[in-house]
Amino acid sequence: MNATVSPDIHVVYVEDDAAVRRASTQAFVLADLQVRDLPRAEPALPLLTPDAPCILVSDVRLPGMSGLELLERVRQQAPDLPVILVTGHGDVGMAVNAMRAGAYDFIEKPYSPERLLDVVHRAIDQRRLTLENRRLRERLATLEGMDAVLLGHSPAIERVRHIVANLADTDADVLILGETGTGKELVAQSLHDGGRWRAGNFVAINCAALPESVFESEMFGAEPGAYTGATRRRIGKIEHAHRGTLFLDEIEGMPLPLQAKLLRVLQQRSVERLGANEAVPVQCRVVAASKEDLADASRDGRFRADLYYRLNVATLTLPPLRERREDIPLLFTHFLHQAARRFERPAPELSPALSDRLTAQHWPGNVRELKHAAERHVLGLWETDPPAGDDTLSLPLRVERFESALIESALAASRGGVTEAAAVLGIARKTLYDKLARNGIDPARFR
Repeated sequence: MNATVSPDIHVVYVEDDAAVRRASTQAFVLADLQVRDLPRAEPALPLLTPDAPCILVSDVRLPGMSGLELLERVRQQAPDLPVILVTGHGDVGMAVNAMRAGAYDFIEKPYSPERLLDVVHRAIDQRRLTLENRRLRERLATLEGMDAVLLGHSPAIERVRHIVANLADTDADVLILGETGTGKELVAQSLHDGGRWRAGNFVAINCAALPESVFESEMFGAEPGAYTGATRRRIGKIEHAHRGTLFLDEIEGMPLPLQAKLLRVLQQRSVERLGANEAVPVQCRVVAASKEDLADASRDGRFRADLYYRLNVATLTLPPLRERREDIPLLFTHFLHQAARRFERPAPELSPALSDRLTAQHWPGNVRELKHAAERHVLGLWETDPPAGDDTLSLPLRVERFESALIESALAASRGGVTEAAAVLGIARKTLYDKLARNGIDPARFR
């Protein structure tokens, strides 16, 4: 008998004994596994491609091509595909040779259904992991331009990319709002790279870290003799950004007296170097970034309202990582491979358990914290204990959020396919539809 093959990982089962084949196939079907059963090895070969969503279970003694020969051919054409060999004539030597040849496992007849299913389930988990990691790597490899910088397929990050693409090739000043670690400088760099002055300099300034004592010389520049130790002309940051982009990071931390000086420059689009009498015209795009709502800060008197209105030509708000959880596996895989190249270490595989843990975590440090976790994971330093979670939430709410995160991650992986997502989650399609309705999740968001 042949069960219908689903997009999820299925079993290709080769056994020439019809009675044994029927019994084992029935065990697979009762365990809700999809199976394609065959009496010979030769018809199985075309099914066992590098990207095939399947594993192979094969008897060793077969008419024509043997199970060991089939193993050898599979190792040549699909080396990552798990192969489980079964025999009633095996011995320790054969088992050792089969494992050395690349078999995933070896089972001797007679075997219990529980023993067979245990090995098969483990092989399926490995195959699913291999294909998922391959899919993530392939997706990363095909990304270009802004997609390669602002990674993700969630609706939230898609909106960010759309706004950046719309604003990039204009002269409009932009105010970027977002929590720490959400990628504000990456967005500013994307605006610069996509703009008409991309050939100019991208000049980044951390406003909160610039001491008042050196503000004018750093920002405006200085002529020789303007102050003690000034022996030659110094071009300031703003002038260096001429026909480029001036990125003012953490502008909410700039002291009020310095805000007034900056406002004048932005209004006049010119700077006077210290010790000079002439203004130098400056044409540049200004991109400011803040982790605080500057409208609130201006109402509280902590930020100049006139500077806020001057900067707020166009506002772009970046979503925190917890609002784009479906992007976490892709981001983490990207950071794993970055770290692996940097540290000259192999990139660990992203297991389903780790993917679930990452997706459920709160990530107060957002993408930056996720990147550091990937670096520590490559170095073998990341803690393996599960996170404690937000203790301020009730248990039912934490469970509900965890379930929603897992569902969204599965939908993202399957590009909105409910059948495929249900298979990944290991639940019936009707059950998943019920959970989608209860959690208010629309699969169309992920297509």
